Amino acid sequence: MDGASERSAPDQVRGDRSYVGIVTETFPPDVNGCAMTLGHLVEWLLAQGHDVQLVRPSRHRRERAHFDGALHVVPRRSMRIPLYRIQRFGLPAPCYLHRMWHARPPDVAYVATEGPLGYSALIVAERFHIPVVSGFHTNFQNYGTYYGIPFLRPAIQSYLRSFHNRSVATLVPTAQQSRQMREGGFVNTQVLGRGVDTALYSPARRSPELRRSWGLEPDDLAVLYVGRLAEEKNIGLAAEAFRAMQKVDPRAKFVLVGDGPSREGLEKANPDFVFCGWRTGEDLAAHYASGDVFLFPSTSETFGNVTTEALASGLAVVAFNYAAAEVHINHGESGMLAAFDDREDFTRAAVALASDPDLVARLRPAARRVAEGISWDRICGQFEAILLEHARPR
Repeated sequence: MDGASERSAPDQVRGDRSYVGIVTETFPPDVNGCAMTLGHLVEWLLAQGHDVQLVRPSRHRRERAHFDGALHVVPRRSMRIPLYRIQRFGLPAPCYLHRMWHARPPDVAYVATEGPLGYSALIVAERFHIPVVSGFHTNFQNYGTYYGIPFLRPAIQSYLRSFHNRSVATLVPTAQQSRQMREGGFVNTQVLGRGVDTALYSPARRSPELRRSWGLEPDDLAVLYVGRLAEEKNIGLAAEAFRAMQKVDPRAKFVLVGDGPSREGLEKANPDFVFCGWRTGEDLAAHYASGDVFLFPSTSETFGNVTTEALASGLAVVAFNYAAAEVHINHGESGMLAAFDDREDFTRAAVALASDPDLVARLRPAARRVAEGISWDRICGQFEAILLEHARPR
């Protein structure tokens, strides 16, 4: 392993108090892993006494820049993303960022996304010699495969490589991801894992009333999926695997939490599935905890925060052996792992749980124990240390 490219930040950080610029296309209350992660990181920086400037897409036309304590929120012009109407992306803003950072440049900038707003920040930061740490949160280069444009993969990969290689460090969630990116020509990758909120996501939030609303008796099997209902999440495999489980346990129910462009087709083809739409906060946590088995068939993740949220909620997880599952699950002990992108192996693992209630009963508390060792405080502390390592001296 190349220690220089996969090193973790030290646990102890300097006592510096810095001015940190965060530029992102997504931030809470957006519902996705990148937004959730950034919410934790920004909250930590503020708690440590840093001044943070958050540049993000505006949520409505009249939204203006404002201060919330040490947090300076700078909304910029945005548009809705096709197919994801609840999500927006920022339009290019080089002139605005130039004026703002000329007046007060951040000591270091974290550019979390590679869209037009992030690219503008990268260009302006170079002009003012502001060190930029970038985040790799989404495997966009793989999305063309799911939407009938695989020929765009080389161009997208080239853009992402050029973008991230202009930063002083690119943060990736796993060593596996870091190795793959280095093989593809990315440099300066550093591993920054992900935490999980074990107070929010907990088996204690299990709701008998919610389970009854899904049409379940107390001992019936609730099979859960949480995330976007979209082609890039391989959602069709989740439906196939559940149908195989249902042949073994006809009383099982499939509950899908989330929304997306595939929802309409899924509902028409599967009227017996329970569609809950997007859920957040304690409501989402209750949905997790009220399930028994969690199916996550995606092959496009950089990490997959829903995996650790499901583990924290005490669910028996079925996932491919990469990203968060590869890091945190031992097959047959704290969850079920399938060979990467092997549909038959994934389905076999799911059917094994439907066939063996005792196995589900063993995996669920083991999953919770694994999650209890995944701390956001440690991850956020490492993030802070990386920023301070690269920040310009005041």
